[in-house]
Amino acid sequence: QVQLVESGGGLVQAGGSLRLSCAASGSISSINAMGWYRQAPGKQRELVATILSGGSTNYADSVKGRFTISRDNAKNTVYLQMNSLKPEDTAVYYCKARAARLGLVYDYWGQGTQVTVSS
Repeated sequence: QVQLVESGGGLVQAGGSLRLSCAASGSISSINAMGWYRQAPGKQRELVATILSGGSTNYADSVKGRFTISRDNAKNTVYLQMNSLKPEDTAVYYCKARAARLGLVYDYWGQGTQVTVSS
C-alpha cells in the first residue's frame, strides 16, 4: 500500500513558475514508476510526465521544454517543476505511483492539487 500527498499548487500568472511536490509513504520499495497527471474541467485526465526507477523521464508534448519531473529518493518525494506557465496549464494535478508486488501491478493516486494560471 502506498499513500501519496501532493502539495505546491496555487494561483500564478502566465509566464510564472510553480513547483509541485508528491510525498510517498507506505510500501515505497515496491514503486517502480511515478508520474504526474492533470485534469481540467470538462476534459479527460492526461499524462503530464513520468519518471522511472532508473531515472528516465517522459513528457507530454504540450509541456516538453517547460516542465521537469524529478525525484528525491531520500525524501521519497517526486517533484514537478513548471516554468513558463500558460493558462491552458490550469488543471488539478495528480500524482500517481505504480508499484509491482507478487506479479501484480498497482496504481496509487494522490488527492490532487489545483493549479490556476491567469492571463
